[in-house]
Amino acid sequence: MAPMGIRLSPLGMAVFCLLGLGVLYHLYSGFLAGRFAFFMLSEPAAGGPETPHGSVPGGAVDLRELLAVSVLAAVRGGEEVKRVREGNVLNAKAKGKTREGAEEQLTTGDLLSNRRMFYLLKGAFPAVQINSEERVDTADQETVSWDRSIPEDIKQKIQPKEVPAESVTVWIDPLDATQEYTENLREYVTTMVCVAVNGKPVIGVIHKPFSSYTAWAMVDGGSNVKARSSYNEKTPKIIVSRSHAGKVGQVARQTFGNKTVIIPAGGAGYKVLALLDVPEKNQEKADVYIHVTYIKKWDICAGNAVLRALGGHMTTLTGEEINYTGSDGNEGGLIASINMNHKALIEKLPDLEKTSHK
Repeated sequence: MAPMGIRLSPLGMAVFCLLGLGVLYHLYSGFLAGRFAFFMLSEPAAGGPETPHGSVPGGAVDLRELLAVSVLAAVRGGEEVKRVREGNVLNAKAKGKTREGAEEQLTTGDLLSNRRMFYLLKGAFPAVQINSEERVDTADQETVSWDRSIPEDIKQKIQPKEVPAESVTVWIDPLDATQEYTENLREYVTTMVCVAVNGKPVIGVIHKPFSSYTAWAMVDGGSNVKARSSYNEKTPKIIVSRSHAGKVGQVARQTFGNKTVIIPAGGAGYKVLALLDVPEKNQEKADVYIHVTYIKKWDICAGNAVLRALGGHMTTLTGEEINYTGSDGNEGGLIASINMNHKALIEKLPDLEKTSHK
């Protein structure tokens, strides 16, 4: 006789399969729930302490905080500039030519300062557009953190002010006056940061690495520097680029008289500081700053912001305001002054606008 077996009806088979599926669903859903809980505990909550700084609700940035980190960036960049120069490891090479045919120099100081400044600002305010004179090599990325501290002098003079992140453009000049840097003319060298909002310069930082002096200002905020109060408008001292002294000097003397003093100097940052009351023994003093050719915006944006904050002016040679969005160059030359009749100066120097395009 054959062994007796157990046969399940089709209904029994269906019940058995449903029970099996129920057990599997229970086990697997518990696993998924555990994984989901682990994921939620591991990730920072939205808007929590790990949210990148500068990306506050509404996509806004605080200009007081941006000023503080801009000052720090200029100082940190300046440390690299000074270290390379004092170590005499410039590795200077030509990176191209200006429109006038002069060679533009690039040094290790430019590159290291640029890297330090760019990544410090980008890490603190990742949503903000940053334009720099030197190219940023992503393969050479550096992590530079900001502890979010604000210096006491900035706290005392500047109130928090939020603006939309998309309205902000930061301009970095990691080493202004590179030519003079290679010639060891250290007094002309600066590192600069500028913040423009909707194209208008509102924050300017100019740092002198070899004397550790830093000038900063914020439009409708405050500053740590003052304008010079004494000048002679009839025979002003005019500061110009070393290579332009002859061209500008001839026109200026024809306009203001033979007693007009022409001061040749290097670096746009240094020339703006010459218009201010700067406690620096190697800083020359001037009444007007004139540049008659094409110039890059990272060279002039910080100085423009400082002058605007103190009631001064920097315009093209025809009196137009310079916009700090779009292209990185300013075609119309510039004239800068403070505590003077800026419009009258422009009207006295009509011939300079023609030379700016030569």
